[in-house]
Amino acid sequence: MYVDAFMTRAIELSAQALTEKGCEPFGAVVVKDGRIVGEGYNHAVQRHDPTSHSEIEAIRDACRNLATVDLSQTEMYTSCEPCALCVAAMLVAGVERVYYAVTLAQSDAALAHLGQDKRPYEMDAAALRVQVGLPMEARRLASESRRADDAKAVIDAWARAQEPR
Repeated sequence: MYVDAFMTRAIELSAQALTEKGCEPFGAVVVKDGRIVGEGYNHAVQRHDPTSHSEIEAIRDACRNLATVDLSQTEMYTSCEPCALCVAAMLVAGVERVYYAVTLAQSDAALAHLGQDKRPYEMDAAALRVQVGLPMEARRLASESRRADDAKAVIDAWARAQEPR
């Protein structure tokens, strides 16, 4: 079984991230049929992209390499337990299993000694999990629906264009 080799690569990527300014020590690989098809590490601060987590980068890389958005029959190996954003992306892409090294709690404890003023941004993974599970109107993110009929007309037109002729 290659689990240790793939986890080793994810951890190597997390260490590689330390060599680039603005990257954080989180690495991930996507595996299909016993080979790595996508890799990534956290570039969130460097790229000014709060979605540039290691798992998201590995998914993007795998999709490009496989020329698909369907990652069914793949596994994710990641140096840290994925946050809700990354879990959602894995589910949307069809990743079937995830292996992780350190837990989010262990990761947060390791970073806690830095203090709030030294972290480039704050992400409360536990609160994120709760928020994404709530209906839109119950989330702390203020929201309201506007011009739904206009947007639905565009989606309906697209759906009609997809129908077999």
